[in-house]
Amino acid sequence: MVPARFRERLGPKFVVTIALPEPCLALYPFVTWEAFCERLDSAPRKDGKFREFVRQVFANTEEAGCDGQGRLLVPPGLRAYAGIEREAVSIGTLTRIEVWAKERLGPLEPAPDEAAAFTAELGLY
Repeated sequence: MVPARFRERLGPKFVVTIALPEPCLALYPFVTWEAFCERLDSAPRKDGKFREFVRQVFANTEEAGCDGQGRLLVPPGLRAYAGIEREAVSIGTLTRIEVWAKERLGPLEPAPDEAAAFTAELGLY
């Protein structure tokens, strides 16, 4: 089930793919996916490693959409990649929605001192 707030962000059709290097899936609105593809296309490096990465991502990418009840049917290969058997957790990030197997998702809260140091490093605090 994709939460309503994420369905609005994704639109009626979107892209579901693997989220390398994380062991989860990524849902992209088409406009964001197109920007991702443009960044790949303009990458200065087009060697064997690049081509291997592109093949891996695109071999594990599907066009998707939710049904009338907000459910997303995830193909078996993508479910296996993410380890999703029963429960999944959806997390909104800056450019995509991540879908994690509940048991693979670690704690979402860093230690307070780590969070303070990181936000200061980013210039956010």
